[in-house]
Amino acid sequence: MVTKTMGKGFKLILGSQSMARKRILAEMGYDFTIVTADIDEKAIRKDKPEDLVVAVAEAKANEIISKLGGESQFAQDHQPTLLITADTAVVYKGVIREKPTSKEEAREFIKGYSGSHGGVVGSVIVRNLQTGVRRGGWEKAEVYFHEIPEQVIDDLIDDAITFKVAGGLMLEHPLISPFIDSVMGGVDTVMGLPKELTEKFINDVL
Repeated sequence: MVTKTMGKGFKLILGSQSMARKRILAEMGYDFTIVTADIDEKAIRKDKPEDLVVAVAEAKANEIISKLGGESQFAQDHQPTLLITADTAVVYKGVIREKPTSKEEAREFIKGYSGSHGGVVGSVIVRNLQTGVRRGGWEKAEVYFHEIPEQVIDDLIDDAITFKVAGGLMLEHPLISPFIDSVMGGVDTVMGLPKELTEKFINDVL
């Protein structure tokens, strides 16, 4: 179920089906296998976005480990297996925004960003399944937007991907990228996987 990373002495599982996370991890030079978590993210409630994204990433990790038969399955392996899980929340005017659940909500979200800005909090947890050692944390970024025309908002709402990302906000979407003014913080954090934090935690758990 897991594949060997390129001469790095460990195996790697990404606990996400996010295209952006897959791309970021591949850009970092890793080979990995995907194992997804089947959890109800809306059942996890926290007041602070930082606590929420860490709790959801933790829940994903626990579910995947259970799906794989528990950490004891990896204890005697010749190479350690590392599991990476992550979560992202968008914060607008202090309110946590999850994936939009209707076209009306998606429109409200996107119109809110127009000529304004939204915050992103992204977590990552890396767990060594051989030793049980775990490191986790979060990073923040802020995205500032130009005015977004009504037609662009309509087109974004017609795109199914808008409903699959936190806050309906996909930075790399070709329709939205021309209207991004600036990003304070890491673009990779906004896209779903903070590179530096991920690399640090990988080294920490080995």
